[in-house]
Amino acid sequence: MKILDGNDFLMSNQELLTATIGMFDGMHRGHITLINALKHEAMARHQRSAVITFRKHPQLVVNPGDSPKALMTLDKKIEAIATTAPDYLILLDFDKNLSQLSAKDFIELLHDHYNVATLVMGYNHRFGHERNTTFAHYVEQGRLAGVEVVKAPEYLGRYAPVSSSIVRQLITSGRVEDAMNCMGHPFELSGKVVHGFHNGRGIGFPTANVGEIDPAMILPHQGAYAVMVYVSGQWHKGMVNIGHRPTLDNGDNLSIEVHIFDFDDDIYSQPITLHFVRFLRLEFKLGSIEQLRAQLTYDKQLSNQILDNYISQQSTIE
Repeated sequence: MKILDGNDFLMSNQELLTATIGMFDGMHRGHITLINALKHEAMARHQRSAVITFRKHPQLVVNPGDSPKALMTLDKKIEAIATTAPDYLILLDFDKNLSQLSAKDFIELLHDHYNVATLVMGYNHRFGHERNTTFAHYVEQGRLAGVEVVKAPEYLGRYAPVSSSIVRQLITSGRVEDAMNCMGHPFELSGKVVHGFHNGRGIGFPTANVGEIDPAMILPHQGAYAVMVYVSGQWHKGMVNIGHRPTLDNGDNLSIEVHIFDFDDDIYSQPITLHFVRFLRLEFKLGSIEQLRAQLTYDKQLSNQILDNYISQQSTIE
């Protein structure tokens, strides 16, 4: 896959493209269905396949006060799209000028500036400032611009319906396992290990405080989760708490603290990545440190079972 900056696209490249366009946030199963359809249509027409996406969500321009949180960083999205192996990935900056284009103008832009001869539209996808446009209208505007517009099939697999909006709702409600099923991969948060409250070691559960997370990223509902942890070049089992640690009276600041199983290395300031596998419980205040220790012991036992099962399932996937 060749990555192209849409602002510097070279018109000297005369290859005709079969393209699809979208945010592709989370790269879920619906996106995979769309890109597979894109590649099929491109091959049938002897054209190159291109995924066109945006560096930041269009709603940051159109409706900045109510733009959705991201399911993926841009780097992770590029990495995920690359696994589907289109010929090109074209990155655009969505700006005010783009937001004011009609569907007709946008199709003409794709044709004139990016050599798009075929446009594969995702199921129920809309673009252009007139959002009530029908698929038949897109087909007609494409015909006038010299672009064949075709519709990709809807994802109708086991976890349908799937959309980025649905995945966001699942994550913010703590249903990370359902979100993982919809996406085909775990929800991921990455940051850096920073100084925390240093209370965990005293009760036998040392934790790494995860900070410097991209503020554009969505966060799961507050509570405890079984997670896979990537740090120091290796994956480890662990459990994380997102919340305010009420039993330890740590105030109102939200913390993300992960206990990595069978691990005691000094990882301060190192990058760390969490893969959320399953929700364990809501955060609640316990009556004593002894009760907290007992609860964490149970959480760890349960997490070990969950993660062992998860790891064994991953090893059977082709």
